[in-house]
Amino acid sequence: MAVITVSSSRAARGGGEDASGEALVAFVEKLEGHLAGRELIADDRAAIEAVLRRWADGNECDLILTTGGTGFAPSDLTPEATEAVIERRAPGIAEKLRAASAEHTRYAALSRATAGIRGAALIVNFPGNPKAIDEAAPALLPLLPHAIALLRGAPAGHD
Repeated sequence: MAVITVSSSRAARGGGEDASGEALVAFVEKLEGHLAGRELIADDRAAIEAVLRRWADGNECDLILTTGGTGFAPSDLTPEATEAVIERRAPGIAEKLRAASAEHTRYAALSRATAGIRGAALIVNFPGNPKAIDEAAPALLPLLPHAIALLRGAPAGHD
């Protein structure tokens, strides 16, 4: 699993704390996953696309979690970069995140986060706010291990 923080803040320029990345690392631990790597990059569509391709195509991880760049600001380009690199969409995952966020904030519908599959890797966009990650991520806890197993070719035994 990889955690990618997309930020226009001073953290991306090497001068600050990456609290949202830390929140996703904690979530990886709850998934009992192996963290293959973590990166902090600037809000730049080409850079985001390149990092997502490298992690998905490198066969190093089957789950890539991004944080940041999912809002309405002109620099928020993570969903566009994700859509450019995925081969298949996974809209239910992003919908589940928004539904879980809606229990905590009236602004959940403003998230443009997306999710999809490239090769055998699932890419999921999370918000850039650590509190929002902590509130919404548990909704995916029972889903992601099953999704990854399916990507690995496991039988699709559904309840």
